[in-house]
Amino acid sequence: MEKFVCTFFREVATYLAADGSVHPARRAAQEEVADEIRRKVPQVVIAHSLGSVVAYEALWAHPDIHVDLFLTVGSPLALPHAVLHRLEPAAIGAGRGARPPGVRKWVNIADPGDLVAIPRGAIPRHFAQVEPEDAEKAIHAFDFHKAANYLACAATARALSDLGPGRN
Repeated sequence: MEKFVCTFFREVATYLAADGSVHPARRAAQEEVADEIRRKVPQVVIAHSLGSVVAYEALWAHPDIHVDLFLTVGSPLALPHAVLHRLEPAAIGAGRGARPPGVRKWVNIADPGDLVAIPRGAIPRHFAQVEPEDAEKAIHAFDFHKAANYLACAATARALSDLGPGRN
């Protein structure tokens, strides 16, 4: 899996250095996300692909940031041997991560055909306090990893509507 990620997803391999080091660009990305959330004060943070990794780490690094919903789509957070064991903070007790402290609700949406979001259902298995919304049908036949297709799917609409009126 590690070689696959290094070959096809170089930005993930660069962000999560294989040698265990933390590159200053990784910290800078987390700080930029945290600063933007502080400026905009959103109730919802939607994070796609590698952005879900950066947002997850930023929310953990800044527990003073509070959001009603952290919505991850097409996320590689639970990708074994490539992402999961390199996260900050590291998974604790039985190798499980957890919902960042300032997040009221975390929903993950993963298309069953999305190679980045494999293995299917892994985020709820590897992270406590996550509500899975794995799509039972493909979000899109060919472009299943595109953010636009995740944003347009029924599971995303459900997650957002669960916040209630005026909360989106």
